[in-house]
Amino acid sequence: MLGRVPTEIEWESIITNNKTVDKDFVYAVSSTKICCRPSCPSRTPKIENVRIYESVDLAIEAGYRPCKRCKPGGIRLPESEWTDQMNEYMDVHFEDHITLQFLADEFHGSPYHLQRVYKKAKGYTPTEYLQQVRIKNAIKLLEETYLSVEDVGHKVGLHNTSYFITLFKNIVGTTPKQYKIHGRK
Repeated sequence: MLGRVPTEIEWESIITNNKTVDKDFVYAVSSTKICCRPSCPSRTPKIENVRIYESVDLAIEAGYRPCKRCKPGGIRLPESEWTDQMNEYMDVHFEDHITLQFLADEFHGSPYHLQRVYKKAKGYTPTEYLQQVRIKNAIKLLEETYLSVEDVGHKVGLHNTSYFITLFKNIVGTTPKQYKIHGRK
Protein backbone atom coordinates (compact mmCIF):
# COMPACT_ATOMS: atom_id res chain seq x y z
CA MET A 1 0.00 0.00 0.00
CA LEU A 2 1.32 3.39 -0.94
CA GLY A 3 1.09 6.16 1.59
CA ARG A 4 -0.45 9.47 0.76
CA VAL A 5 0.86 13.01 0.76
CA PRO A 6 0.28 14.80 4.09
CA THR A 7 -2.52 17.30 4.41
CA GLU A 8 -1.68 20.79 5.62
CA ILE A 9 -2.86 19.89 9.13
CA GLU A 10 -0.83 16.65 9.20
CA TRP A 11 2.29 18.44 7.96
CA GLU A 12 1.84 21.14 10.60
CA SER A 13 1.51 18.37 13.24
CA ILE A 14 4.77 16.80 12.05
CA ILE A 15 6.81 20.00 12.04
CA THR A 16 5.46 21.04 15.46
CA ASN A 17 5.82 17.52 16.97
CA ASN A 18 2.15 17.47 17.98
CA LYS A 19 1.62 14.62 20.47
CA THR A 20 -2.15 14.89 20.35
CA VAL A 21 -2.30 13.26 16.89
CA ASP A 22 0.13 10.37 17.56
CA LYS A 23 -2.74 7.87 17.51
CA ASP A 24 -4.21 9.29 14.27
CA PHE A 25 -1.38 8.51 11.83
CA VAL A 26 2.32 7.81 11.34
CA TYR A 27 4.52 9.39 8.75
CA ALA A 28 7.15 7.61 6.70
CA VAL A 29 10.24 9.18 5.13
CA SER A 30 11.19 7.74 1.76
CA SER A 31 14.84 8.85 1.92
CA THR A 32 15.54 6.91 5.14
CA LYS A 33 12.80 4.25 4.95
CA ILE A 34 11.82 5.07 8.56
CA CYS A 35 8.34 5.69 9.95
CA CYS A 36 7.65 7.93 12.94
CA ARG A 37 4.97 9.30 15.20
CA PRO A 38 4.06 12.94 14.49
CA SER A 39 5.58 13.88 17.87
CA CYS A 40 9.01 12.43 17.01
CA PRO A 41 11.69 15.01 17.86
CA SER A 42 13.86 13.95 14.92
CA ARG A 43 14.97 16.35 12.23
CA THR A 44 12.09 17.57 10.08
CA PRO A 45 12.12 15.71 6.76
CA LYS A 46 11.53 17.29 3.37
CA ILE A 47 7.80 17.29 2.71
CA GLU A 48 8.29 15.64 -0.69
CA ASN A 49 9.80 12.60 1.08
CA VAL A 50 6.89 12.19 3.53
CA ARG A 51 4.03 9.71 3.18
CA ILE A 52 1.15 9.29 5.64
CA TYR A 53 -0.11 5.93 6.88
CA GLU A 54 -3.04 5.19 9.16
CA SER A 55 -0.96 2.78 11.23
CA VAL A 56 2.62 1.70 11.79
CA ASP A 57 1.68 -1.78 10.52
CA LEU A 58 0.69 -0.34 7.14
CA ALA A 59 3.94 1.63 6.95
CA ILE A 60 5.95 -1.50 7.79
CA GLU A 61 3.99 -3.46 5.18
CA ALA A 62 5.00 -0.75 2.66
CA GLY A 63 8.69 -1.31 3.47
CA TYR A 64 9.37 1.22 6.21
CA ARG A 65 11.04 0.46 9.53
CA PRO A 66 10.01 1.91 12.91
CA CYS A 67 12.02 4.82 14.29
CA LYS A 68 14.53 4.02 17.05
CA ARG A 69 13.72 7.28 18.80
CA CYS A 70 9.91 7.43 18.95
CA LYS A 71 9.12 3.68 18.53
CA PRO A 72 5.78 4.02 16.70
CA GLY A 73 3.36 1.32 17.74
CA GLY A 74 5.79 0.32 20.50
CA ILE A 75 7.81 -1.58 17.88
CA ARG A 76 11.56 -1.49 18.19
CA LEU A 77 13.86 -1.77 15.19
CA PRO A 78 16.59 -4.40 15.65
CA GLU A 79 20.03 -2.82 15.90
CA SER A 80 21.39 -4.79 12.94
CA GLU A 81 18.62 -3.43 10.71
CA TRP A 82 19.22 0.09 12.00
CA THR A 83 22.92 -0.07 11.16
CA ASP A 84 22.16 -1.71 7.79
CA GLN A 85 19.94 1.28 6.98
CA MET A 86 22.81 3.63 7.70
CA ASN A 87 25.13 1.64 5.45
CA GLU A 88 22.57 1.68 2.64
CA TYR A 89 22.24 5.44 3.04
CA MET A 90 26.03 5.97 2.98
CA ASP A 91 26.37 3.68 -0.06
CA VAL A 92 24.11 6.03 -2.02
CA HIS A 93 24.94 9.44 -0.50
CA PHE A 94 28.71 9.04 0.07
CA GLU A 95 29.45 12.30 -1.75
CA ASP A 96 27.39 14.30 0.78
CA HIS A 97 28.75 15.85 3.98
CA ILE A 98 27.91 13.04 6.42
CA THR A 99 28.86 13.40 10.07
CA LEU A 100 27.94 11.32 13.10
CA GLN A 101 25.53 14.08 14.13
CA PHE A 102 23.94 14.02 10.67
CA LEU A 103 23.46 10.22 10.84
CA ALA A 104 22.02 10.54 14.34
CA ASP A 105 19.54 13.16 13.15
CA GLU A 106 18.68 11.28 9.97
CA PHE A 107 18.27 7.91 11.68
CA HIS A 108 16.65 9.17 14.86
CA GLY A 109 19.15 8.50 17.61
CA SER A 110 21.82 10.27 19.61
CA PRO A 111 25.38 10.41 18.24
CA TYR A 112 26.82 8.59 21.27
CA HIS A 113 24.24 5.79 21.16
CA LEU A 114 24.53 5.46 17.38
CA GLN A 115 28.33 5.20 17.50
CA ARG A 116 28.24 2.60 20.29
CA VAL A 117 25.51 0.46 18.70
CA TYR A 118 27.03 0.70 15.23
CA LYS A 119 30.51 -0.32 16.39
CA LYS A 120 29.07 -3.22 18.40
CA ALA A 121 26.92 -4.45 15.49
CA LYS A 122 29.43 -3.97 12.67
CA GLY A 123 32.87 -4.07 14.29
CA TYR A 124 33.82 -0.70 12.78
CA THR A 125 32.58 2.86 13.06
CA PRO A 126 30.27 4.70 10.65
CA THR A 127 33.19 6.96 9.71
CA GLU A 128 35.38 3.97 8.84
CA TYR A 129 32.59 2.53 6.69
CA LEU A 130 32.03 5.85 4.91
CA GLN A 131 35.77 6.14 4.22
CA GLN A 132 35.80 2.65 2.69
CA VAL A 133 32.79 3.47 0.49
CA ARG A 134 34.38 6.72 -0.67
CA ILE A 135 37.70 5.06 -1.50
CA LYS A 136 35.95 2.20 -3.34
CA ASN A 137 34.13 4.79 -5.46
CA ALA A 138 37.34 6.78 -5.96
CA ILE A 139 39.04 3.64 -7.30
CA LYS A 140 36.20 3.17 -9.76
CA LEU A 141 36.48 6.78 -10.93
CA LEU A 142 40.27 6.52 -11.26
CA GLU A 143 39.89 3.37 -13.37
CA GLU A 144 36.98 4.53 -15.54
CA THR A 145 37.49 8.28 -16.05
CA TYR A 146 40.14 10.84 -16.88
CA LEU A 147 39.27 13.02 -13.88
CA SER A 148 42.10 14.61 -11.92
CA VAL A 149 42.91 13.37 -8.42
CA GLU A 150 41.38 16.55 -7.00
CA ASP A 151 38.18 16.09 -9.01
CA VAL A 152 37.90 12.44 -7.93
CA GLY A 153 38.24 13.52 -4.30
CA HIS A 154 35.46 16.07 -4.74
CA LYS A 155 33.19 13.54 -6.48
CA VAL A 156 33.46 11.12 -3.55
CA GLY A 157 32.86 13.76 -0.87
CA LEU A 158 36.49 14.35 0.15
CA HIS A 159 37.01 18.02 -0.65
CA ASN A 160 40.39 18.38 1.06
CA THR A 161 42.75 16.95 -1.56
CA SER A 162 45.61 16.35 0.90
CA TYR A 163 43.30 14.40 3.19
CA PHE A 164 41.92 12.43 0.23
CA ILE A 165 45.43 11.46 -0.91
CA THR A 166 46.48 10.46 2.63
CA LEU A 167 43.32 8.44 3.25
CA PHE A 168 43.60 6.74 -0.14
CA LYS A 169 47.23 5.81 0.51
CA ASN A 170 46.40 4.48 4.01
CA ILE A 171 43.62 2.26 2.66
CA VAL A 172 44.94 1.25 -0.77
CA GLY A 173 48.70 1.41 -0.16
CA THR A 174 49.47 3.86 -2.95
CA THR A 175 48.52 7.43 -3.83
CA PRO A 176 45.59 8.05 -6.17
CA LYS A 177 47.97 9.34 -8.86
CA GLN A 178 50.18 6.25 -8.63
CA TYR A 179 47.08 4.08 -8.69
CA LYS A 180 45.81 5.83 -11.82
CA ILE A 181 49.15 5.32 -13.58
CA HIS A 182 50.09 1.83 -12.40
CA GLY A 183 46.88 0.29 -11.10
CA ARG A 184 46.50 -1.70 -7.91
CA LYS A 185 49.69 -2.94 -6.23
